[in-house]
Amino acid sequence: MIVEVIGSLKDYVDQIIVINDASIDQTERLACSTGAMVINHLINRGLGASLKTGITLALEQGADIIITFDADGQLQATDIPKLIQPIIEQQADVVIGSRAQYRKSMPRSRRFYNWVANLITYLFFNHWVSDSQSGLRAFSKLAAQKINLATDRMEISSEIIGKIKQEQLRLKEISIKPIYTSYSLSKGQSFFVGIKTFCRLFFHRLIDLPN
Repeated sequence: MIVEVIGSLKDYVDQIIVINDASIDQTERLACSTGAMVINHLINRGLGASLKTGITLALEQGADIIITFDADGQLQATDIPKLIQPIIEQQADVVIGSRAQYRKSMPRSRRFYNWVANLITYLFFNHWVSDSQSGLRAFSKLAAQKINLATDRMEISSEIIGKIKQEQLRLKEISIKPIYTSYSLSKGQSFFVGIKTFCRLFFHRLIDLPN
């Protein structure tokens, strides 16, 4: 899957950074074979830590626009041009690819988890978005520099929304069409993941997340 995902991105981005979060499969070897830059975590640190590693490295490499793109095959690289257009036109600082328009095509359990995640994000950060857990996002260089992320795992998606509000960044959502496969559905949200994510958000909210 990783080779196919990287191959689909090559026509739309200048550089691809793959964060191998201590996978014990062939992710590193396969990603390297495509010419992508691969960064390895020695231990599994989670989605949030992987995003922070990738964003930090992209800034160090001089990126003007940074895109996050999940590698489970659910996203389509063809959505990237319309995702980055509002940033290019200086109409937004952050753009999120929203699956809301195609919510009826989501498996019922995923639709429920997504709605609950949106509600929790709103309750914590008072900022409603239609797809808070989307893995397709674009950040301007300024936005990426301003968003100082603290969390390390799935709660990162909600924290990003909070940081956007805290830093008064302009947010725009662009409709994207996801592809659901048995592989992509095996990743990400579940009831137990949702409970752990809520608890971590609550803990970090008590400490230092934005009002």
